[in-house]
Amino acid sequence: GAPLREGRVTFEVPPLVDNGNLVSVSVQVQSPMTAADHVREIAIFNDGNPQPDVARFELSPRNGRADVAIGIRLSSTQNLIAAARMSDGSFWHQRVEVVVVLAACIE
Repeated sequence: GAPLREGRVTFEVPPLVDNGNLVSVSVQVQSPMTAADHVREIAIFNDGNPQPDVARFELSPRNGRADVAIGIRLSSTQNLIAAARMSDGSFWHQRVEVVVVLAACIE
């Protein structure tokens, strides 16, 4: 029920991909990663694949920085959303559109 705020999250993904079978994405969140102020979770979602939950990463101050990367499949041109849950209960996000030339995840 908490509002999603824009900012703090940097979502790096190519805006145009030739092949949706392997798309490299990375997410960084601005945070000092101290016990008092850190990222607890980073999640990646999509609005075009059969399964909207792409990945979830749990973090703690011991990670040192809030920076994750993963290779994903995309079925078609769609929006990707990266969201971060902070230790103070706030949520931050960034949304990007990715144009996919050759679709993946098609049965």
